[in-house]
Amino acid sequence: MVNHIRLNMTYVNKTKTIGTKITLAEYEEVLALIEAGRYISASDFVREAIRDKLKSTEIIKLRDITYGAAKKEVLGYFRKYDEAYISEAADDLELDLQLVHRIVTELEQEGRLKGV
Repeated sequence: MVNHIRLNMTYVNKTKTIGTKITLAEYEEVLALIEAGRYISASDFVREAIRDKLKSTEIIKLRDITYGAAKKEVLGYFRKYDEAYISEAADDLELDLQLVHRIVTELEQEGRLKGV
């Protein structure tokens, strides 16, 4: 009787290989961690290092909109949230911090916004 193995096709080609060079000192440190039982292999170490870095890295998304549209959104944001930092508005609206600061300054000068 022949045993048949069925592959789950959803996982086929879901991985990629990345090649890189490291210094001899770094390589020896990785080997020492493997020998100490912390990692199964150098690949295991690299995978975990990548996962850790991805968890600690924040991707900032910025939208490309007109100045007028951004100004309306910023004004609406500060009307909705009486107390907020400019940096919070920039993050929440996905707008450049300097742009939001410039808009807030302009809105304050126009008397449309107070004490941000």
